[in-house]
Parts: sequence; C-alpha cells; structure tokens
Amino acid sequence: MQDKYVLITGGTGGLGGTVTCMVLEAGAAGVTLPYRSQKSVDELKIELTPEAFRRLQLVTADLNDENQVETMVNAMPRTDALIHLVGGFQMGATDEFSFSDWQKQLDQNLNNTFLLCKHCLRRMRGQGYGRIVTVGSRGAVQPGANLAAYSASKAGVVALTQAIAQETRDRDSDITANVVLPSVIDTPKNRQDMGSENAWQWVAPESLAGVIVFLASPAAKDIRGAAIPVYGKA
Repeated sequence: MQDKYVLITGGTGGLGGTVTCMVLEAGAAGVTLPYRSQKSVDELKIELTPEAFRRLQLVTADLNDENQVETMVNAMPRTDALIHLVGGFQMGATDEFSFSDWQKQLDQNLNNTFLLCKHCLRRMRGQGYGRIVTVGSRGAVQPGANLAAYSASKAGVVALTQAIAQETRDRDSDITANVVLPSVIDTPKNRQDMGSENAWQWVAPESLAGVIVFLASPAAKDIRGAAIPVYGKA
C-alpha cells in the first residue's frame, strides 16, 4: 500500500480498526476515515503510532447522503482504494418484518455501498487505477431463516461488486472490485451479543483483515469479481 490513498468506512470498528492499522503499517500515504463517535477514534489512536495517526484524515459524513459522499471522496488527493466495511444486521421473520426495517437494511448494507463505489470508481477511472473491496456475508450465498432482509441486502452487495468488476475490464484499466464473505467475526461486540462459547469457530479480525488488505493492494491486480468465503471453522 506504499504511497496509496485509501478510503476506509467503518475503520474504527472491531474489524475496521484492525484493517486501518494494517493499511497504515503497509505504508499508505493517507487514510480517509469517516467516523461517528470520538470514543472510537480515541480507541484507535491508542493502537497507532503518532506518525501513523497523522496519516489519518478524519471526517464526519452520512454515507447515505450522496452529496456528502461525493464531497468526501473529492477531498482525497487520490482515491487508490476503497475498503467499505460499514454495514448493519437485523433479524426477523419475513412475515413479521416491517417495510421500514427492510428499507433500513438496504440503506445500511447496499445503498451506501452503491454511493461509495459510484464516486470512488469515478475517481479511479480518471486515474486508471483503483481497488474496491466490499463486505458481503456468508448469508449472501447461504441465506438462513429470519435473515431475509440482511441476506438480500448483502447479496446485492455481491452482485454490485461483481458488476463493477465486469465494467472495469478495459485494456488500459488497473481497477479491480472484489467482495469478501465472512461468517461471524470474533469481535468484542459479537462476544457480548452472542456469548463466547462458539467463538473458537469464528473468524479472527486479523485473518479477515489480511485478506481485505491484500485485495486492496497492487498485488491483487489479477483478482477481480471474486466473492471470497472467509468462514473460519464455522
């Protein structure tokens, strides 16, 4: 990632903090990081050296507002990579699921992915270079009961990413788009919500982050349109 400028959404979360640290350790010139709470930024700062923290560009932005997304992307010196980690999870039986909650899942998982990809891809087209990495879910390809809205929104992320991969196969383009499909990630929040009894089966954040950062690097130039399962032992 030497000298690359990277946009990481969700970069202060349980997975995102690990991804952000790895990208900076890999030599990124700058990381644009939209955030929602100062507490999460303070926690990330503890994990970084002062030099690495200075390479962060912290911004507040509503990722479902196209004007704010466009402004954020345009403010970057370059947009060499998009790592889009933001998402939401909600369960519920289909016949009891409200339409407003259905729309909320689309906003949290698919609609903001479209906006980020659209405006980052526009910059990447102008540069002739870019890496897009999105996060789907095992549920996108193996839907489960009470996960209709979540699985459908994540399946949309997979389809969107693969469509972009097809659109960027130009002879002179060095732009790729790929999606990872994690099962449950072993984060503190998931342990709190689900207990830790089965955590040994879950995906370690460091493991998933390694896959994501590789896909966002120049070395992944020949991987496009991949939906990569990262299931741990689940």
